[in-house]
Amino acid sequence: VQLQASGGGSVQAGGSLRLSCTASGHTFSNYAVGWFRQAPGKDREFVAAISRAGTITRYSGSVKGRFTISRDNSQNTVTLQMNSLKPEDTAVYYCAAVRGNPVLSALWLSSTYDYWGQGTLVTVSS
Repeated sequence: VQLQASGGGSVQAGGSLRLSCTASGHTFSNYAVGWFRQAPGKDREFVAAISRAGTITRYSGSVKGRFTISRDNSQNTVTLQMNSLKPEDTAVYYCAAVRGNPVLSALWLSSTYDYWGQGTLVTVSS
């Protein structure tokens, strides 16, 4: 499956952005999807994940309550709605996919995912 992340940009603190991850090449509903981010000089970190049918979601503690992950399998798209953005949310955001439904405890691990998009830059200014 090929993944294309889009929707990044620059926004002031407190603002919102919506990221999209669009898939092609395979039946998207067969894949669980995660979002990760990497800030300059830091390791890649988990942001959010969603199961194949969209019935299960997981968030990192730093974004829970501010970000919402959802999916539309008919459109082969996973969306990350980001509200109340903070300067520390500044990073390149990547979407990733894995076939099937991995155990919930593994959703936060980047090694769980087999396919990665190219990343989209989010910059939040104070």
